[in-house]
Amino acid sequence: MKIDILSLFPEMFDGVLQSSIIGKAAEKGAVSFRVTNFRDFTTNKHNKVDDYPFGGGAGMVLMPQPLFDAVDAVRSKQCAKPRIILTSPQGKPFKQRDAELLSKESGLIFICGHYEGFDERIPQHLATDEYSIGDFVMTGGELAAMAMIDSVVRLLPGVLGNDTSAVTDSFSTGLLEHPHYTRPADFRGMKVPDLLLSGNHEKIAEWRLKESLRRTYERRPDLLEGLCLTDQEEKWLRAWEKDSDNK
Repeated sequence: MKIDILSLFPEMFDGVLQSSIIGKAAEKGAVSFRVTNFRDFTTNKHNKVDDYPFGGGAGMVLMPQPLFDAVDAVRSKQCAKPRIILTSPQGKPFKQRDAELLSKESGLIFICGHYEGFDERIPQHLATDEYSIGDFVMTGGELAAMAMIDSVVRLLPGVLGNDTSAVTDSFSTGLLEHPHYTRPADFRGMKVPDLLLSGNHEKIAEWRLKESLRRTYERRPDLLEGLCLTDQEEKWLRAWEKDSDNK
């Protein structure tokens, strides 16, 4: 996969793209990165990328010309037609399913916003996708792009040491992930559930499913809406709901 990033602050990506799983993925050749300062594509003598909004109002708006020209330049160096992604608080919420879909692409271009926002012709006529990572506003789109890139790259084949890790992650199954424990089995009197030490893999799998469902019910009940549950899972839910009503 080839990933281009358009940013006014390309130095922000130096450590991120060379570290941890992302850095190892690049070393393996699973992904390549190129970070471009789209200010380099301005045509005005002051290298301005923003201007006042028509109709008045607070803040400055990113002009279309530098970004359209920057995208044309980096897109011409990608083999296939890449998806062009805007980071924006007005975008649709970025979910695990979006990361999974993007991980199947051969090329991506991330555009990191700044100032009051984008000239509307950018999301309407240049971008293919517009995503938000939450209901809050940051000073720029760089951190949002880093989060999305990390979630996509870790899904590429061969990037994680164990390919089943991505399959069982929180949200990948529609549920939050079950609790994890490691050595020692008894730490300051806090003990690992006996079942996990039993070696009974069938019972362990059932426990993990039940705890995954319980954690989702307690922390993110919205994720259960529209989810197709088995009879056993429905039975567990009814029992927890009854316990909750009795408290």
